[in-house]
Amino acid sequence: MLDEQFADHYIKHGYAVIENAVTVEQLKPIVSAAGKIVDDFDVEKHRSVFSTLHQDKDRDRYFVESAEAVHCFLEEGALDSEGRLNRPKNQAINKFGHAMHDLVPEFAAFCRLPIFLTAMRAVGFAVPELWQTMYIFKQPKIGGEVRWHQDASYLIADDPGVVGVWVAMEDADRSNGCLWMQPGGQQSPLREIFEVTDAAPTGVLRQLDDTPWPDGSQAVPIEVSAGSLVVFDDRMPHYSSQNQSAKSRQAFTLHFTESGTAWSKLNWLQRRQLTPFVLS
Repeated sequence: MLDEQFADHYIKHGYAVIENAVTVEQLKPIVSAAGKIVDDFDVEKHRSVFSTLHQDKDRDRYFVESAEAVHCFLEEGALDSEGRLNRPKNQAINKFGHAMHDLVPEFAAFCRLPIFLTAMRAVGFAVPELWQTMYIFKQPKIGGEVRWHQDASYLIADDPGVVGVWVAMEDADRSNGCLWMQPGGQQSPLREIFEVTDAAPTGVLRQLDDTPWPDGSQAVPIEVSAGSLVVFDDRMPHYSSQNQSAKSRQAFTLHFTESGTAWSKLNWLQRRQLTPFVLS
């Protein structure tokens, strides 16, 4: 069981860290599965780039369909001016997602490790339901910046909303693009919302509030070792810089709601074919 300090920190600051929550041995199966997904990815067939720096205008049908699939996305800096890879494939992937917990046995087993249910119970979820998973590479030298954002902009759900869990697959620090968060920022307004409609089937990012994003005096780096978990509220502003170091910063993320929470029809991510992935 997690102690009261964990829950108190989460309530006050909007996030909490569980150091060394899983072992290196427990990480190995999904590292291996991730490698196979990249090996099997046909880069000639799909050259969808993932970037957050252009108001999400690069979203496409391949991205939307990843809600119930496992799709790979390239780093923006991995393509030359003619759209060809400028580096080996395994160094060009930004991330893949978003249904590994449903479709890849190694990821499904990992997501059922007891620590995830324990963490969700500690923040108030009785029956957590897992909606999406992502494996993020943050490649050396070109791992892209992820701009300041709030997850509630992209995963719209009624209260108690969505809780994110960020698993450090490798050590993360300021040199290779660790997370930055704004303690207490979960109490700030929701600034944007990304909506998918019949008129905009790949989504449009709409501004809701002009509250500035945090600056350097308000944000703190979340430097953690491999196997640590960062649990955070969907209103928490967070960011990571470009990785300009020679080492990657791989991470695995999960997003949960309380079972039965209303899920907006405007969300880009919809589970139409897959049954709910419930922790119990």
